[in-house]
Order: sequence, then structure tokens, then C-alpha cells
Amino acid sequence: MASIYTHRDKNIRKTWFLMAGFLISVIALGWAASWYFGNPIILYVVAGIAMVMNVVSYWHSDKLVIKMTGAKPVSSNSHRELWNIVENLSITAGLPMPKVYIVEDSAPNAFATGRDPDHAVVAVTTGLLNMLERNELEGVVAHELSHIGNRDMLVSTVAVVLVGFVAILADIFIRMTFFGGNRDRGGALMIILGIAVAILAPIAAKLIHMAISRKREFLADASGVLLTRYPEGLASALEKIGAHSHPMRRANHATAHLFLSDPFSHNKKGFAARVNNMFMTHPPMEERVRALRGDAK
Repeated sequence: MASIYTHRDKNIRKTWFLMAGFLISVIALGWAASWYFGNPIILYVVAGIAMVMNVVSYWHSDKLVIKMTGAKPVSSNSHRELWNIVENLSITAGLPMPKVYIVEDSAPNAFATGRDPDHAVVAVTTGLLNMLERNELEGVVAHELSHIGNRDMLVSTVAVVLVGFVAILADIFIRMTFFGGNRDRGGALMIILGIAVAILAPIAAKLIHMAISRKREFLADASGVLLTRYPEGLASALEKIGAHSHPMRRANHATAHLFLSDPFSHNKKGFAARVNNMFMTHPPMEERVRALRGDAK
């Protein structure tokens, strides 16, 4: 029977396969554009811009996320219990104490960001603090610290950059196909294929991005439980968070994948829920709870 411990290695392998697919798709689009237009410089420009975007995002991702979410720093004096939980679990995980932030929002949620454990941030909403018991809050904090320990933040940032970059590249490609290009390299058929690639590439990139986020959430759930040794704490917290029906006030699609729970979720039912789950950056709460309690299908 599957348990929380069986997800870790499996999800790590799948994540690396997905990241490899991401990189290959970007390089392939750049190569296709350079081949079609007979200009190898296009490939070099595509690779160069992608590297620059990754470097910039790596160094400034935490500051951007904090600003976009409106998070405010807290101290041990203002939020003693939260501070102690983060400090104790950081020691258990062998991680440096991250900066602790609060987001003024009634929706229960949390996120972690930062380029590495030495520059990490853990943030929770006021709604989360008001809703959860201590052992449930410990489960959530352990989940976020696991993201830091597993170096998920860098992977997530790269995924966001690549999704945006593939979409931009595809848009440029489709415009250049209409307004120029080497007509001897395939003629009308190449134009049709180019349009198809330009339309499907950003969709595929977004799906890979969502898959990476979903696998990372399962991995962080499993790793977090290894810290607390109490699966029911996080499972109970996820049930309470999943039952909340209102999205976050400052929800943003650029940062949605960083949160413990999808900040756009609305507690949908039936067909609407199935459609919504297809495009969520997080796996359904029910699946995560089942995995934590050892009864995943």
C-alpha cells in the first residue's frame, strides 16, 4: 500500500524528467525558429535571454514575491507561537532560521520563497493562524520548510520563467511566420506547423509547470511529516484549508504555485470542480489527505 514515504523518491525523479522536458522545449523552439528563418543567431538570442531571465529571477524572487503578496515581517515578540514553531522545526530540519512573514488575509494559506536556505522566507496568512490548532500549524510550517530543504524554490522560479518565456517565444514565432521567413523551407506546410507549434507550446509549458508544482506539493507533504512525525496534523490542516470557500484577496497567477493551497480555489463541486482541477497548480486536497493517511489509490 502506498504511504507518505513512497512519494518522495518517485516525485523527485518525475520532477527532473519534467524539468528536462521544459529545457528541451525551449531549445527546440529556438532551434525551429532559427532554422525556419535561416538565422542561427535566433537560437543564441533565445538561449541568452532565457539564461538572463533565470539569473534575475533567482536573485530577486523572494523580494518580488513578498512585494506581490503584501507580506509583512514579524518578530518573536509579536507572534511568539509562530516564531517558536518555525525556529524549533528549522532546528529539527537542520536549516537556518528563515525570515518569518505574515499576510493580512482571512483565507488560510502559507508559502515559502527564497533562492536557498540561507535566504529563505516562510509566510502565513492571518486566516491560517486563526483557524489552525498548534499541531496543525506545525504541519503547515514543516511543509513549507520542506520546500526550502528540498530546494523547491529555485525549481519553481525556473518553471515560472520558462513558462513565460515559451509563451513569449511562441508569440514572436507566430508573428514572424506571418510577416517573413524563408518560404523555401517548407512553404505553406511549414507555416501551418509553425502556427500549430506556436499555439501548442505555451499550453504544453503551462501543463508541465502545473505538473511540477503538483509533484512538489506531494513531496513537501511527505517531507514535512518526516519532521513532525505526525501525519494527522498536516492532514487535518489541509482538510480545514480545503473547506474554506473564499480565494485570497491578493491572489496572483505568477505566485499561485508557491502557496500551500491554490489561492484561487473556490470549493467547487461536480463538473466545475473537475474542470477547475485540470488547471490548478496544486493537486486536489482530497488526494493529498489520502496520501498523508496512507490510503492513496
